[in-house]
Amino acid sequence: MQYKTDISYRKKKLTTLLSVLVKYEKDIVDALYNDFKKSEFEAVITETSYVRSDLKNTIKNIYKWAKPKSVLPSIVNFPSSDYILSEPYGKVLIISPWNYPYQLALCPLIAAVAAGNQVVLKPSELTTNTSTIISKIVAEVFDTNHVEVIEGGVEVSEQLLAQRWDYIFFTGSVPVGKIVAKAAAAFMTPVTLELGGKNPCIIDEHCDVKITAKRIVWGKFLNAGQTCIAPDYLLVHTNVKAKIVEALKLEITAAFGENPELSPDFPRIVNEKNFDRLSKFLENETILCGGITNKKDTYIAPTLLDESKLESLVMKDEIFGPILPIISYQTENQIETIISNYEKPLSLYVFSTRKQWAKAIVKKYSFGGGCINDTIVHFSNNRMPFGGVGSSGIGAYHGKLSFDSFSHKKAIVNKSLWLDIPLRYAPYGTKLTFLKKLLNWM
Repeated sequence: MQYKTDISYRKKKLTTLLSVLVKYEKDIVDALYNDFKKSEFEAVITETSYVRSDLKNTIKNIYKWAKPKSVLPSIVNFPSSDYILSEPYGKVLIISPWNYPYQLALCPLIAAVAAGNQVVLKPSELTTNTSTIISKIVAEVFDTNHVEVIEGGVEVSEQLLAQRWDYIFFTGSVPVGKIVAKAAAAFMTPVTLELGGKNPCIIDEHCDVKITAKRIVWGKFLNAGQTCIAPDYLLVHTNVKAKIVEALKLEITAAFGENPELSPDFPRIVNEKNFDRLSKFLENETILCGGITNKKDTYIAPTLLDESKLESLVMKDEIFGPILPIISYQTENQIETIISNYEKPLSLYVFSTRKQWAKAIVKKYSFGGGCINDTIVHFSNNRMPFGGVGSSGIGAYHGKLSFDSFSHKKAIVNKSLWLDIPLRYAPYGTKLTFLKKLLNWM
């Protein structure tokens, strides 16, 4: 497949896309609010501004990223010039999720187009208003043979996955990620899987209690906890647990008021199915704060749970909602026992004023990415890879790495004709002795 993959055409289309995204920004913000009452501030910082920044960065750097990269030739190929070509995979399928339905659809799309691919985008059926505006934007910018949006539910995803693709990019849950990987394996199709997991947040007894609480409340309850990199549970040293709990309560009130249901800044659960799933997590738990639900409004208050057991429902899988279990520990062995109970998480966070201790923690455990003394902000740096490890994902993207993810790296040796060293050709005779000396020298 070679559909208008010259770089000037890609850049022209991406530049047009930028102007169209600016034109429809209010419609996008309105769609996000209508889907699950995401505030304009959250819509801008986590969706529209992020996409616009990513798009501008791609437009600025596309020629540099796509340029053949010269590499040092091997001496055994002397004389030659060696380089790597970035080649589009071809026909790409992108399946995006509902929790950040605009950002997590558009950013992979931008990278796939920049790399020269044809793209089919399947947005989430749970956020229909956002999917509709995305479809409208894409139709206005791209020819349907270049980029197409296909809306629909699970049956549409199944039909798409039954087709042969040159690359699949999926963002979503671990169980669905396994389905995507299995479908891709039937055609030996390479994949990027951006999944999730139970992200631990470790709080040392040596920490700044107020800032720790403020940053955890922001990172956990942003988007009503419907964030794949949100802290999933807290591991708090016994000596500071009481202070942390009280500080968390104060910060929740400071952020969302005495009744968060009335706050214009607190979103809703995306649908009744997810509301019912999350509501069950509150059963048989000790609630320290929150716990109020309203099914009619798919509202669940920011909630803190006390000493949830590992065998409890809330601690079995990723929560993906505004519920935060708090578990105390006394020794580092207890931290290890709890974290090792789960698959490798997408993120890990540690709060401590002991710099070396915190660095040792992030070095000890395997996870996709994380922060020391903050939450989720590592996602914002497009110079760092974003992705999981093990069950939390395959592959990574952001910035240039997004372009690379959608590009096959083709290795080329351009061998000169002016010299042809006979060593490699048969008959070999006594050449082996010379070859061994040469290899030992190298």
